[in-house]
Amino acid sequence: MLWIKALHIIFVISWFAGLFYLPRLFVNHAMVDDANTKARLALMEQKLYRFMLPLAVLALAFGLWLWLGFGITGGWLHAKLALVIGLVAYHLYCGKLMRDFAAGKNQHSHMWYRWFNEIPVLVLFAIVILVVVKPF
Repeated sequence: MLWIKALHIIFVISWFAGLFYLPRLFVNHAMVDDANTKARLALMEQKLYRFMLPLAVLALAFGLWLWLGFGITGGWLHAKLALVIGLVAYHLYCGKLMRDFAAGKNQHSHMWYRWFNEIPVLVLFAIVILVVVKPF
């Protein structure tokens, strides 16, 4: 079980690195007008998003293995699962935003992306507290 838990943590950290950085690229993308810089940022976003997908899948797979394979239970787990579902939705929405940038259809300001960038930070705080403290 400890190996599975270690792998889960490694892939969660790696996935979160992408969830923190991709919206930061969106902030920069929304601020520039230069076509070459926009193209470079779009390429960076696409490569990062493509790299994040297997990390997310592996984090979820090892998390499911811990849950179903070792019978981890508790009310805190239901709250954590709800937050993880929210993270998956956030990840997929980042993909939509990335495609909007690539198509020249961005509808948001750099300030909106700065706030949007804080969502995974708040979710991470909540998940760590739920897993470590197990308040319910």
